[in-house]
Amino acid sequence: MRTRALLTTTALAGTLLCVGCSSEDQMKKVEDQVTDLKVEIFKLRTQMEDANKKAEDDRTAAAAARTQDRRFQADLQETMRQLKDSTRVLNNRLGDLAAQPAPSPARRPAGKTAAPVVPDEAAAGSPADEEKAFNVALLDYNRGNYALAADGLSLFLKAHPQSPRCPDALFYLGLAAYNQKDYQKAQPVFERILKEYSNSAQFLPAKLKRGQCLLKQGLKPAAITAFKEITETFPGSSEARNAKQELDDLGL
Repeated sequence: MRTRALLTTTALAGTLLCVGCSSEDQMKKVEDQVTDLKVEIFKLRTQMEDANKKAEDDRTAAAAARTQDRRFQADLQETMRQLKDSTRVLNNRLGDLAAQPAPSPARRPAGKTAAPVVPDEAAAGSPADEEKAFNVALLDYNRGNYALAADGLSLFLKAHPQSPRCPDALFYLGLAAYNQKDYQKAQPVFERILKEYSNSAQFLPAKLKRGQCLLKQGLKPAAITAFKEITETFPGSSEARNAKQELDDLGL
């Protein structure tokens, strides 16, 4: 009996030992599988983070491209408007020249010396002369000679203070300073248009350029107020669209 019990006990111990070894192997396999899963999860998480970062970079680049495109469109509209104004001025000048009668040769009796020609003061201040002086300065502006154009426009304003061309001359005088990055000098020129020529065609463009001068000088709150006034008071105008673009660029 004792021998049988001993054999039974020994067999049971061996069985338990085998079961224990088997359990340890299984636990090790499970631990290895968990480790592998953790590695895979880490890889997937890294891939997802990289994909999200790339998508965010793509969205940022697309937004920047849209902003740049809107800015380009706004600058293009402003350039086209200036070209239209210049073309209109030149066409008017050509029409005036075509309408002027050709001078007839003076007749004088034979043997007599011709009297010296005295300039007519009234003719010197005629609308045709005003237009010619304005066109000369405008031509310098269109050629990019902003300093020379500014001198010509200043002389025009002094010589013809009552000319209907004064708002145009002031506007291009302000643009000449603006294009030379002299914003402190350009701003009061545009403000003069707002005060003295509120009914002119240059009123709204001058209002926009004044706001841009303020922004260029770092006067952001004043510029924002100016742009908002344009968008709220003159909706639908090209200046309102440009002002809204400025506000969009400021994140407003």
